[in-house]
Amino acid sequence: MALEFRSVTKTFPTTSGGEMTAVSDVSFRVEKGEFVSVVGPSGCGKSTILSMTAGLYQPTRGEVLVSDQPVMGPNAHVGFMLQKDLLLPWRSIITNIEFGLEARGVSKADRRARAMEELEACHLAGFEHHYPYQLSGGMRQRAALARTLAIDPEIILLDEPFSALDAQTKLLLQNAFAKTISEAGKTTLLITHDLAEAVLMSDRILVLSERPGSVIAEIKIDLPHRDEPIKRRVLPEVSDYAAQLFKYLKLEEKAA
Repeated sequence: MALEFRSVTKTFPTTSGGEMTAVSDVSFRVEKGEFVSVVGPSGCGKSTILSMTAGLYQPTRGEVLVSDQPVMGPNAHVGFMLQKDLLLPWRSIITNIEFGLEARGVSKADRRARAMEELEACHLAGFEHHYPYQLSGGMRQRAALARTLAIDPEIILLDEPFSALDAQTKLLLQNAFAKTISEAGKTTLLITHDLAEAVLMSDRILVLSERPGSVIAEIKIDLPHRDEPIKRRVLPEVSDYAAQLFKYLKLEEKAA
């Protein structure tokens, strides 16, 4: 299922009675099964783009489309994963994973079977009856991914899901995420400040300007192992791509 932004501008009212433009005239398309990252300066509207994709905000101008249909509100085709895992502390891991299915009225037997399937895919088998406080940060993020995948969304939105993790856990989790998402054939949009992460995980990277954010560059990552960032990490071209991204961002900083 593809995702598309067509000349999207989003403004918000300010407390002074004016308005602030978060993104301006943003256009791009993410094809089915593609992994695209969005990078840019803080406050440039990256999270606003995810929120509009999820149907939490409507564009002020332009259109956001999922499978060529305008996004009019939250829908079952999109799964949203944030920096914090937001697991419910009073529920076990398996019942946390079942939560979205429960909200949709799926029977207990069916949601348990689906949750166990995703639990195993995210390498959490044996921890289904643990509670969030008993898991490490990386395991909690894997549980959050399992919860997202359990509702079987066609599009997955990731808002800096690895930023709070230590370097080793981060790389291992990036690898697990990339493999799981690739095997599931999910269309994915990642927001990140980590340029190396964007190169390691993406098919393409969109670079946004300072606020109001607009797309100033689109870089295709022509490297193997998109489903295994650990293998991609050792390729010398990774540094070249990261340097290219850094150059765009520094140029934009100077222009501002």
